[in-house]
Amino acid sequence: DVQLQASGGGLVQAGGSLRLSCATSGFTFSRSNMAWFRQRPGKGREFVAVVSWGGAVTQYADSVTGRFTISRDNAKNTIYLQMNSLKPEDTAVYYCGVDPRARTYSGFGWQNRANYLYWGQGTQVTVSS
Repeated sequence: DVQLQASGGGLVQAGGSLRLSCATSGFTFSRSNMAWFRQRPGKGREFVAVVSWGGAVTQYADSVTGRFTISRDNAKNTIYLQMNSLKPEDTAVYYCGVDPRARTYSGFGWQNRANYLYWGQGTQVTVSS
């Protein structure tokens, strides 16, 4: 079975940092595109960051560019999201998703939620002002 376990969320003051992790199993991690999405209160699930299966491609939402960094460790089947300079508007449940098909996309295809077939349970991030 495909499993994704997100962790690392919590309560932090504005300007602080958190590091999210997503540990995975049940698929070929090294051949999978991995992404973080988030769902803010009252909003739909939105793209945050992606790292391609080969690691050559990373993309970020405009709202987090320069503050968040996505990375992957193929030896541990885990991805990370380092979040710095956090803002109250970053408050959300953060989900990791996997596209296990070794696909390459053009343009905004990497950010399309429909391309990610499996999801973790989410981890809550709350940023206080």
